[in-house]
Amino acid sequence: MRRLGELEAEIMDRLWTWNRPATVREVVDDINRHRPVAYSTVMTVTNILHGKGWLVRSKQGRAWLYTPVRSREAYAAALMEDGLGTSKDRPAALIHFVENMSEDEVDALRKALRTVERQGEA
Repeated sequence: MRRLGELEAEIMDRLWTWNRPATVREVVDDINRHRPVAYSTVMTVTNILHGKGWLVRSKQGRAWLYTPVRSREAYAAALMEDGLGTSKDRPAALIHFVENMSEDEVDALRKALRTVERQGEA
């Protein structure tokens, strides 16, 4: 999986944060509070995200409402999977990854592993 580009990531971040369908106008207005960006640029990138399967859209009047297909967490997991896929020694890569985690992150990983194990037993 390719990482999202800068504007793609900005658009997705807003949609993930808002957790609701939104129009290109809403996204543009929010980005413009921090930096200038043209409506047509955001519309083009949003359409590209739709074409790549990152967003679904539904018509509301004359405007499209966009909704993420995957969660932010699913995106992060896919990036981690891709990172592991570049290693010839996945266990060693995992060790390096875990060595750089905080105690809270290691605890969260342990909890996630227990959850997955329980789901496998069911």
